[in-house]
Amino acid sequence: MSGGKTLVGVIMGSKSDFEIMQGCVDVLGEFGIPYETRVLSAHRTPELTREYAVSAAGRGVEVIIAGAGWAAHLAGFIASNTIVPVIGIPIDSSPLKGIDSLLSTVQMPYGIPVAAVAIGSGGAKNAAVLAAQILALKYPDIADKLKAYRQKLTQAAAEKALDWKK
Repeated sequence: MSGGKTLVGVIMGSKSDFEIMQGCVDVLGEFGIPYETRVLSAHRTPELTREYAVSAAGRGVEVIIAGAGWAAHLAGFIASNTIVPVIGIPIDSSPLKGIDSLLSTVQMPYGIPVAAVAIGSGGAKNAAVLAAQILALKYPDIADKLKAYRQKLTQAAAEKALDWKK
């Protein structure tokens, strides 16, 4: 697949976001996708964040997942400094329960897109699945794992439906 090189960058705006981001790295691990994690902030460490984004493609990173709460400019800031696809996870850490983060993530200006997933832990898991789907276009082994993953989801849903009728 990748020869062990990092394919996905998983970035969070604060160390406290890791509780939500854990689901993301768990799913990437389940697919066997090499990833790296960083705590970077568009507001508190803008130069380090910019350096990360600018260098990502040259280091072989093919997808970046960025989770942030409150103003949540992280995904957009990263997207403005790279051509690597960026997936934003709005984190529900503010008094507005993530609605502010969602709007900051999805309301990007023309030309600087950020793919956005659901607020919180479900979104973190879906971000990893979306990253796997992007990578599956290039890596057949990831495509095979995605197909198996979907089959497991279908089977589990069918079993739950049968149990419900009893």
